[in-house]
Amino acid sequence: MKIALITGATSGIGLATAKKIAPKYKLILCGRRTEKLAEVAAQLSKITQVHTLSFDVANKDAVFNAITNLPNEWKNIEVLINNAGNAHGLASFQDAELDDLEAMIDINVKGLMYVTKAVLPYLLQQKSGHIINLSSIAGKQVYANGATYCASKWAVEALTKGMRLDLLPHGIKVTAVAPGAVDTEFSLVRFKGDAAKAADVYKGYEPLVGEDIAETIAFVLDQPEHVQIADITVFPKAQGDGRTFYRE
Repeated sequence: MKIALITGATSGIGLATAKKIAPKYKLILCGRRTEKLAEVAAQLSKITQVHTLSFDVANKDAVFNAITNLPNEWKNIEVLINNAGNAHGLASFQDAELDDLEAMIDINVKGLMYVTKAVLPYLLQQKSGHIINLSSIAGKQVYANGATYCASKWAVEALTKGMRLDLLPHGIKVTAVAPGAVDTEFSLVRFKGDAAKAADVYKGYEPLVGEDIAETIAFVLDQPEHVQIADITVFPKAQGDGRTFYRE
């Protein structure tokens, strides 16, 4: 059975993806919340073999220490799902807190690079594998009050395209999955725990949920070996672009 490593696996899209692909893959689940990781591992261990790694993707040393010191039986990674990401605040660039802006770059861009660089030696050694990077519609369309978040996701789009070119001779597929509005903890984090503001984001229409994106990721992974889905964008029915929604 192939091994898949998933970052941000304790909630939202990461957790839904882990549950969706568990029947077909052994799972390395990564996250910052140790107790939550243990809960998810206990649940999914009834379906497949699970190994957990607790680290913050923005901590370079922690990332490389955890992944390079995997037990030998867990180093044959075939699938990397770079799901961990965040948004902090929804303020104009001039009003945004610098700490919030740095956090988005550190996690969404540098974190993705750290994890990928740590995992790549295993993929290169076996000359096969699949990297799936979670982008966003914000990586394709910039909107007001989201300059740095959008910049971080445009970086994910560019990194994905560049990785695909560089890894082409090595038999490694690279895919960007760009969700629109997905009802997860994303907005709650963006609004720093303000549940009312987070709920308003999804008011008047039915948003996507983590399971919808998990289905998309499973579809990408299930393609024949010669088929590489380069880029896929997924909206709820009520969304037309990054900021246009039909609300009842």
